[in-house]
Parts: sequence; structure tokens; C-alpha cells
Amino acid sequence: MTLNIIILTLVTAQRLGELWLSKRNTARLLANGAREHAPGHYPLIVALHTAWLLALWLFALPRPVDGFWLGMFVLIELARIWVLYSIGSRWTTRIIVPPEEVLVRRGPYRWVNHPNYLVVIAEIAVLPLVFGLWQVALIFSLLNAAILTVRIRAENTALGR
Repeated sequence: MTLNIIILTLVTAQRLGELWLSKRNTARLLANGAREHAPGHYPLIVALHTAWLLALWLFALPRPVDGFWLGMFVLIELARIWVLYSIGSRWTTRIIVPPEEVLVRRGPYRWVNHPNYLVVIAEIAVLPLVFGLWQVALIFSLLNAAILTVRIRAENTALGR
């Protein structure tokens, strides 16, 4: 159970740190003339991620940790770091578009339009599998797919794609 607590504490701290980083980047971007697009679905994203974490805290603590899936999750988190590093100070959890800026085309953005969403898809599916919670992985993956369908369309429109 100790390893489970460590894993969930680290993921929770990571999410809180990302919210802080997003808020800081959002404020700076907006102050420099950027504009937020399609904010209406954002509360659904927050609710989904909060419910996902709560479900993990509720169901994962007494479960054994699967080393394979934990290794996969670590690789996914390395991909997350690469995505955040590649987009830099333009990364936010909202759709914020700076005026007159070109799209980022370095790191994973060279090959994929939305690498951050691929990471999120993988995280939501894989972390529950670390604890053998395939039902949690399935339910939240389906909910995430529905929200990302809306999100990616809105972001593509905002970016002029």
C-alpha cells in the first residue's frame, strides 16, 4: 500500500503543479494579447480529471502494483515532460492563442498536432491498469474521448486548422 500512496501522491502533486504552471502561463499569455477560445467545456475537463484521481485514490490503495504498467506509465510521464518542454511557456490547460505566433513545430509537435492529448489519453488508460483497475481505465477513457472530441475540434478551429 505504501507504493500505491507514493504513486498517487506523485501524480496528484504533478497535476496540482501543472495547474499552477498553466495558470501562470495563461496569465502571461493573456497579458500579452492572447485570447482564450471555447472555455465552455473546460469545467468538464477539470471534473473528469478530478473524478479520475478520486476514483484512483478510492479504489487503488489496497490493490497490488503491476510493474509492467508502472513502467509504461513512467515512459508516458517522460513523454509528458518532452511535450511540456517543447511547447514551453505557451503550454496551458486552456485554449489560449497568442496573436501573430506560429505553431510550435519542435519536439513531438514535429510529427503530431496534439501530442499532449496523446499523453493524457495514455495516462488516463494506463495509470488505473497499474493497479489492475481496468474498469476505471475503460470508463474514464470513454469519458475522456468524448471531451477530447469537443476539445480538439475547438482547438483546431482556434489555431486555424
